Amino acid sequence: MALAFSRKSRKLLGTLALGIFFPGAGLAGSYGAGISNSQWYLAESVFECSLVHEVPGYGRAVFRHRAGESLSFFLESESRLMRPGRGALVVEAPVWRPGVAPRPVGTVNISEGRRPVSLETRQAVVLAQGLLDGMRPTVTRASWYDGSPVRVQVSNINFNGQYQLYRSCAANLLPVNIDQIGRSRVAFASGSRNLSEADMNMLDDIVAYLMADTTVERVFVDGHSDSVGSRIDNRALSEDRANVVADYLKNRGVDPDLITVRAHGDQYPVSRRAAENRRTTIRLQREGDRPELQQANGYGGASAG
Repeated sequence: MALAFSRKSRKLLGTLALGIFFPGAGLAGSYGAGISNSQWYLAESVFECSLVHEVPGYGRAVFRHRAGESLSFFLESESRLMRPGRGALVVEAPVWRPGVAPRPVGTVNISEGRRPVSLETRQAVVLAQGLLDGMRPTVTRASWYDGSPVRVQVSNINFNGQYQLYRSCAANLLPVNIDQIGRSRVAFASGSRNLSEADMNMLDDIVAYLMADTTVERVFVDGHSDSVGSRIDNRALSEDRANVVADYLKNRGVDPDLITVRAHGDQYPVSRRAAENRRTTIRLQREGDRPELQQANGYGGASAG
């Protein structure tokens, strides 16, 4: 027997179908925590400090501060709610503070994926200051399925205390993260084996990281030279350059058993410019990293030799 549906019923069924097959569909409106369920949590280590806030019905709002970087912010959601494009970001007063004018922050890019909103330092700091002032940062963008507005609000309730703990965490972060020093290089002047003050500062940062990250199982130190002079002399010079870096790391407390020293002479040039080939590269290998199957060139890719 055929079933007849009114236009209103068909529209309702369509909305329900969207909700079944596309989580979050049909849920346009405002998302945000209230007085009774607004919580902030601090996840802390010497590698990263994160302030996490659950946004009911939407996902999470996260302030993230990695070692060696500045504060950032992102929204995370498993549901595709907002249409990709430009959204509006404002800092507005909560409903219990009527009469306080909202402060526009600017536009934000809404992208695909689990993190549709990612903000760099300036806007992240503006959001944090707004929360400290008792305001609610809000991102607004048209929904992906019918264009009705979706508003995601970040609650200021219980933020202040956790933010103070975050500041203490940030003060104790390492100076660098693995992405910044996992592949490093020391450049040398022609015929030189000496480390500059800047080189030593960089190596000190590597030492600080190695002392904290127990998952690093190998440090490859590879010496190189330009092609000026004999190959025998260049091989010896590249070995001296590798050893001066390795000895510096060891003297600062790095376990000698972690360090593998290799010398390659002029075998692996990375440029036609001689100055760029006079180098020692340092590569940190952590547990679970796939072994590098490439030549000992560039910024630390070193498995030959």
